[in-house]
Amino acid sequence: MAQQWAGTTYGNGWMHKHLIRVLRFIPVGVMYVFAEVFIVPVCIAVCNSRRTSYSFYRNRMGYGSLKSAWSVYANHCMFARTVIDKFAMYAGRRFDVQVEGLDEFNARASQEEGFIHMSSHIGNYEIAGYTLVSEHKTINAVVFADEKQSVMDNRNNMFVRTNIRMIAMKEDMSHLFEINDVLSEGNIVSFPTDRHVGDGRCIECDFLGAAARFPQGPFRVAAMRGVDVLAVNVMKEGWKKYRIYVTPLPYDKTASREEQIRQLSNSYVAELERRVRQYPAQWFNFFDFWA
Repeated sequence: MAQQWAGTTYGNGWMHKHLIRVLRFIPVGVMYVFAEVFIVPVCIAVCNSRRTSYSFYRNRMGYGSLKSAWSVYANHCMFARTVIDKFAMYAGRRFDVQVEGLDEFNARASQEEGFIHMSSHIGNYEIAGYTLVSEHKTINAVVFADEKQSVMDNRNNMFVRTNIRMIAMKEDMSHLFEINDVLSEGNIVSFPTDRHVGDGRCIECDFLGAAARFPQGPFRVAAMRGVDVLAVNVMKEGWKKYRIYVTPLPYDKTASREEQIRQLSNSYVAELERRVRQYPAQWFNFFDFWA
């Protein structure tokens, strides 16, 4: 069963445009405080996200009841900060970004073959799109087709300054042909690896002590093409600081197709669990991921 996920950024175009205008003049720290005092408590009170967030900290992270309750607030505050940061980037603000594993990215970017990034909804992956840039390869970010037009327009405005373009995921799976062409041309594809689109085929992995379903598509594409795969996680470490972790995902390219998919998924989920445990407040899947 596919996870229940809306796939769009909250708000409408008018709200997004005015937030960008405000962030051109007001420090992001002021916006953080405003969101954490006035917006986050209301969201926690009226949204079901508080239940799934509490369950995550109580059942998956093993926290006590009081720590889990506090973590729900901290989690929503961190989410608000990453959203503000995204729009601050649209407004022209810059952040201090450090990269661990940059040599791994550059080594593959210098080769003729294409390769794949895999990411999930932890931290602020969009920051990577403005930092991990290749002079030789186009980075093709697979995104949800029904995202708000204002967000897509702002992404396009940012990406036009870099060697990045977007591939919209569609229910009819036609985006797979575009992905195949991109990899055939020796370029890069960036996949979200915790969301189901289209036929919803999945692979079950042990994740934080329980079985969870991940979409099979990204792993199958990598195995079919026999390309290298990197896990890329972008974690917030301060008001103006991010750290990008670039981690190669090993798998035996001579093994059977299904075994390659299994190895890749296990490698990816192990790396994801490592980062979630390292940055538990930055897990931003506000639905029952283990349903």
